[in-house]
Amino acid sequence: MKKNNKETARYGTQQKLVSETNDDPIDLDDLLPKIGEFGLYQKLLLWLVCLPACLPCGFCAFNQLFMTDVPDHWCKVPELMELNLTQLERKVLSIPRKADDNTTFEKCLRYSLNWSEVLQTRKPIAMDSNYNYSVEPCLDGHEYDTSEVESSVVIDFDLVCDYELYPTLGLVALNVGGLIGVYCFGLLNDRVGRKKSFFACLTNLLVGSIMTAYAQTYWFWVLARTIVGLSIPAVYQIPFIISLELAGPNYRSFVTIMTCVFYTLGLILLSGVTYLLRDWRSLSLATSVPFISYYLYWFFLPESPRWLLLKGKLEEANEILKSIAKVNDKELPEEYTTKLHKQVLEQKEKGGVTEKSASVFALCRTPNMRLKTCLITLNWCASEMVYVGMCYYGPALGSNQYMSFFLSSAVEIPSYVICWLIMDRVGRRWPLCLSMIFSGIFCMITVLLPNDAQTETLVLYLISKCFISASFLIIYPYAGELYPTELRGVGIGTSAYIGGLGLIVIPFINYLGSSNLVLPLLVMGAVSVVGGITALRLPETLNCPMPQTAEEGEEFGKDWTYKDCFVCGEQRKVTDSESYENLDRLELKQAPLADDEVPELSNLRRSSMRKLVRQASVLETQRDIDGNIKMTYWF
Repeated sequence: MKKNNKETARYGTQQKLVSETNDDPIDLDDLLPKIGEFGLYQKLLLWLVCLPACLPCGFCAFNQLFMTDVPDHWCKVPELMELNLTQLERKVLSIPRKADDNTTFEKCLRYSLNWSEVLQTRKPIAMDSNYNYSVEPCLDGHEYDTSEVESSVVIDFDLVCDYELYPTLGLVALNVGGLIGVYCFGLLNDRVGRKKSFFACLTNLLVGSIMTAYAQTYWFWVLARTIVGLSIPAVYQIPFIISLELAGPNYRSFVTIMTCVFYTLGLILLSGVTYLLRDWRSLSLATSVPFISYYLYWFFLPESPRWLLLKGKLEEANEILKSIAKVNDKELPEEYTTKLHKQVLEQKEKGGVTEKSASVFALCRTPNMRLKTCLITLNWCASEMVYVGMCYYGPALGSNQYMSFFLSSAVEIPSYVICWLIMDRVGRRWPLCLSMIFSGIFCMITVLLPNDAQTETLVLYLISKCFISASFLIIYPYAGELYPTELRGVGIGTSAYIGGLGLIVIPFINYLGSSNLVLPLLVMGAVSVVGGITALRLPETLNCPMPQTAEEGEEFGKDWTYKDCFVCGEQRKVTDSESYENLDRLELKQAPLADDEVPELSNLRRSSMRKLVRQASVLETQRDIDGNIKMTYWF
């Protein structure tokens, strides 16, 4: 009898644990292997919808570099314009040469002469360079050499000499718009869903681009660029997040890399478009209006099942999951539908879904967490500033700006592939550190080259751009592994947003190149080296369980020593049974139950094992404590 009572009690405990286990929230990462982690549905979505959606962001973010081309210019003399003279003859007659270079004409000064009187009296003018005519600024505007730059914002709005900083301010306006837009569209994305947010963002981008093309004044053009900036990079991130949320954990690295590659291919395509279209208004329309066709995505782009589940929209989420299973020739397990229905009913009884949030001050409450937050943010800011700054500066180097921009974009692709291959073998810290340091060194070496070494400067720049692209790819997953789960969302959001603030400064750094071509490279190189050196103080995360709570985050890396600087992560051998495609086989190979172990406790142990295996995904997009991917974490 006593034995039977013990068995009955044990059976009751088992039933209770089964109930608790069954009431656990549904994890789509467990469901996706059963309906297809990366089947036909996800492949069609990725290749036909999400990857083409990378193009508008790159097109509209960098077409401004070619809208603001500055051609050779000099002061206009209206009286001479009425005569049948060539541009060179007008320059020789009215423009003084620079004192230190007798072959170069001044750009913002002209001879102070009464040209009406000169032409009426036919008074001869001495063109001897030693003759001391008085000079004056350009009182009647400027003439432009349109042999290479046929059309430009600079030409139309006369943005030279006293107004030469104005094109830079236009780039600043674009980046300020990005800071505002990534937050606003991030909130919209998390409140009304990914699908509606994407089309709102696309509409905003098209409106801003069309306003850009038809701007008749400089300040209206700046307003238009700010509106375009609101959509950058949100228009690229939203479909990317949908792809990540619908792909299984084992394929998120591939999705991330392919998105980066397609983004870069968009920049390569932009170099060809800008070469063919030299009119800045036509360029603005050509790099935006074709994307009106993306409204057809309304019929194909699904809403994120994760977001629908978070909002308690069971029926819609269930229909999408059934579609995925059907297209992938799989069956949606009935127990998942039942469990989803039960969870939604419980949520309604509790008054709906309550979203958890963490305070940004929690990142700085303890000393180790505070130090890591500062170092992550510093590295993020340095990496983002240098990467975007070098993208902006590419057309200024070499003898052909279109070829320079093409090459500066193309060198990113091998860096992405190499990062993908080595991060699981070498770790995160050393690749991040070395890529930033090498990028900075190659940048600063350009100072040692002579002024006419255009090809050599371009080569060093391209090597530097390749390295900084790698660091920009590494910093995001590395930061996600360093921040604990309950602070990951606010941590990544804070670091990314502060990094975005650095983009406001970058156009002014590039402006220094108008007086010294390599000076911006020197500044960006120094920033990159400092960031790379400080990265050594961060702990390595390869093969380490990610911290879950703030307390675990404080303990992780707390015992850091200088010897740790020289330690690289060891390669972890992953067997076939540990693949996401074989989670069921993985469970069957666990150690046998102890005599007094409840089977349901073993289920919980196996669930923890699945969570641990999931951390091996190098570039898996980080999520908040509820398991949701939020666009506000991306910038």
